[in-house]
Amino acid sequence: MAHFDPNARPFSHKWLNERLAIDTLKRVLSTEYWIPKNINFLWAMGMVLAVTFGLLLLSGIFLLMYYIPDTKQAFDSVNYTIMQEVGFGWLWRHIHAVAASVVFLIIYIHMFTGIYYGSYKRGRELIWISGMLLFVTFSAEAFSGYMLPWGQMSYWAGMVITNLFSMGSLEWNWLVEWIRGDYVPGQAFLGRFFMLHVLLLPLVIIGLIIFHFGTLRIPHVNNQDGEEIDFEAEAEKWKAGKRKEAKVIPFNPVFLSKDVFVLGVYFIFFFYLVFYHYQFAMDPINFDPADPLKTPPHIYPEWYFLWSYEILRPFPKDPGLIAFGFAQVIFFFLPFLDRSPNVAPANRRRPFRCWFWLLLIDMVALTILGKLPPVGIYTTLGTIFAWLFIILWIALPFITKREKLVGGKK
Repeated sequence: MAHFDPNARPFSHKWLNERLAIDTLKRVLSTEYWIPKNINFLWAMGMVLAVTFGLLLLSGIFLLMYYIPDTKQAFDSVNYTIMQEVGFGWLWRHIHAVAASVVFLIIYIHMFTGIYYGSYKRGRELIWISGMLLFVTFSAEAFSGYMLPWGQMSYWAGMVITNLFSMGSLEWNWLVEWIRGDYVPGQAFLGRFFMLHVLLLPLVIIGLIIFHFGTLRIPHVNNQDGEEIDFEAEAEKWKAGKRKEAKVIPFNPVFLSKDVFVLGVYFIFFFYLVFYHYQFAMDPINFDPADPLKTPPHIYPEWYFLWSYEILRPFPKDPGLIAFGFAQVIFFFLPFLDRSPNVAPANRRRPFRCWFWLLLIDMVALTILGKLPPVGIYTTLGTIFAWLFIILWIALPFITKREKLVGGKK
């Protein structure tokens, strides 16, 4: 039981510690949160993601001060008021647009790092599932934000994506109208997506980040060799001064200092994009106001959705929706589809190594094809790579069931 000192000064460290257990939280979440030594810079991607989300929140707050969620004023409030009239408004918009795009690059790196090193196995299933929930929520956040400038591509991308909820031949048009609040995207549609983007989804993301960190804290972080570490014994070595022998380091200050170094390198890359190549995050078609009477010749989503969009396109209506749904949920089942008991990097797991690289190459190819018009050879290639994606996931349980490690036993 905590001993309360009635003479402690209000809001002093001692006073707060008696009520909020600051020292205990610091020990559990920071100084005695142990991280394996044998990890590389890819383990810093979680911190990079958290900081990028912070940039999105901060820049979003500044944009929110001037944005008007009205179909007649939204476009001008972004492209005229914020970009031309507000001091440094262009900078905040560039930061927000670049961060919204780069955050998915970091998510995909983080995701494939977890797959490569088997960080979803042996008690870490909830880490993976909570991470995938974050990916889905970030995707919803990005899509809702893409609607807000109310440009041509925003409007028509919203039209196409919401049409998916008609469920093909089921023709659930009532569900599409309920989501839009009208027969076509209009004021109700914009108002709903504005609320989702600035309030509901950020709260869900913050809650999932806390949950993700909680799931990460209990079974401890994986390492690049897949080695099972006795964290308590190794932590005692560190505390006893045997730091060279110990296989772990404390999160704060040792691992955190490495995170800060990676963040420094990341910020150089990030602000280079903000100042010199921000246009990659802004579709030129979206600089035209939304026009319900003029359909763009080629409608496509942002680059981070292109791979799943390309899985939808080559198939007829109902099979396409099934394939699209399959692509959205299959990653959640990875811990259960991988039947191997081995926790090791992919380069030591045959034939999982081939499966991993084929999946990565396939998703890159789908992303490239998703931006191209569905004509001629592009349609054929899209169909091949879409089928390859599905076949790879169906084959995963069979190719991992009896695998053997390279340089080790099963």
